[in-house]
Amino acid sequence: MSVNPPDRVPLLHSWVGGREVEGRAGRRAATCPADRVVFGEASLLDLEQARSAVAVAREAFPAWSRASFAERARALERLRDAVLAEADDLARLVEREQGKPAAEAHAAEILPSLEALKHLAGRGEDLLREEPLEAELLLLAHKDARVVYEPWGVVLAITPWNYPFGLPLPIVATALAAGNTVVLKPAPSTTLTGLRIGALARRAGLPDGVLSVVAVDDDVAARLVEDPRIGKIVFTGSVATGKKVMAAAAQNLTPVLLELGGKDPAVVCADADLDRAARGIVWGAFMNAGQTCASVERVYVDRRVGEEFLKRVLEQTRQIRLHRPDAPVAEVGPLSLERQRRIVEEHVNDARAKGARVLTGGETPATPGFFYPPTVLVDVDHTMLVMREETFGPVLPIMAVGSLDEAIRLANDSDYGLTASGWTRSRETARRLQRELQAGVVSINDCLSSFGEPAAPWGGFKRSGIGRTHGLLGLREMVQPKYVSLDRGRGPEAWWYPYDEGYSRLLRELNPALHSRSLLRRLRHQLRAARHARLWRRFGIARLLRGVDKLF
Repeated sequence: MSVNPPDRVPLLHSWVGGREVEGRAGRRAATCPADRVVFGEASLLDLEQARSAVAVAREAFPAWSRASFAERARALERLRDAVLAEADDLARLVEREQGKPAAEAHAAEILPSLEALKHLAGRGEDLLREEPLEAELLLLAHKDARVVYEPWGVVLAITPWNYPFGLPLPIVATALAAGNTVVLKPAPSTTLTGLRIGALARRAGLPDGVLSVVAVDDDVAARLVEDPRIGKIVFTGSVATGKKVMAAAAQNLTPVLLELGGKDPAVVCADADLDRAARGIVWGAFMNAGQTCASVERVYVDRRVGEEFLKRVLEQTRQIRLHRPDAPVAEVGPLSLERQRRIVEEHVNDARAKGARVLTGGETPATPGFFYPPTVLVDVDHTMLVMREETFGPVLPIMAVGSLDEAIRLANDSDYGLTASGWTRSRETARRLQRELQAGVVSINDCLSSFGEPAAPWGGFKRSGIGRTHGLLGLREMVQPKYVSLDRGRGPEAWWYPYDEGYSRLLRELNPALHSRSLLRRLRHQLRAARHARLWRRFGIARLLRGVDKLF
């Protein structure tokens, strides 16, 4: 490994309460996965320092949550201006720390973040506006009732390394738009990109304590999850770690939002536009070196068009260029971590041993970086790791099937259900795929792109997670619904004490008056109930008449 001397690389620190705080728990090197060169360092906070970030976030919460939405929207607009001003530099940082080409960093991280900030600033107030609630129960129809949405408090966001800017920033922005304060814990291997979000918040003039970004080791991160002052935890990462987060959060009944893994299928029908399907699936499998929870990780193609589809996939795959530091134009960068490349190698080797054929790629290059070539496999089946476990790398296994029924059955034969795609010219087939594929996102004749749409909810079924980010549903994850009502009446409610004989007779009349399936019986008991003075004293004829529709 080529390592620059520590005194020759920049040293960055966490952001706590609007200021940089040098950690007391050692340092973490930032290493470029393309050449393994150390190009920066981050100091790590100890437990006391990390807990201080929670403390200042909690202290800042009352004022931030009381701020008008217009004030919070202006802060998000300033943050958008700061991101736009530094977009090129941010893309280069992501390229150097995580590995994807700068052009892809712009497309997959910077642009979606700008769109999310714009959407939240412009539409957030409408999406979270309080909602009048008309009573269904006649006896409550006189009340002025509403559902209002209140923030959780301090949101702890734990984010991964595969999209070190494009994943955390929309989560942070959504939490802030809803009135929460945030403590962001970025992934260890992309700490510098995470810390840059803290610097952007400072540049945008966010109030002190509203957003802190903490660089910590795994033990300190686990203790933060257990902190009872945390209002909600948003975790994006592996299923295994998600289970640990959920178990730790259960100690304090802290609610969690989990966006976990995927084993995302693509179904290519006999009537598909094969050129579009091949181009889209190759991109969906290999962009970000396959390190996307929604990457196309398995393909089920109708046997009647299998050979032609495979021919086009191979043509597209063999044109992909690996992105090295000395190659200014390329499509696929290195894997971000050496351990991730080992998983990819294990899956390909397991498939080979069980009878799969490698048509292109499949061999680890002898280079300093964590590169692995785009790899296409055929003759695969569900006994192989590559068809059942998340590979998270540039591997595309393709399986020929005899029917659409078989394709849907195999696509759903998974513990995961994040995204799925179908490729067809038929509207009827498209509707069937949208209805029957078990995934939180189903795209027809496209894949992956809905993550960039700020209004579209993002999340999965089964072991792919709990809850949603993005859009209205993502905003609702950041708030707690509260039912509020106002009664301007001056007398006692009809159901208050005393429980005298008249009250008992009234209730015996009300049950069939409101719920009998016979219209005549309902009318008979309604007339009897109307004779009870207790009812008239509380509501009066005007209020009862306003709710007369509830009787029918």
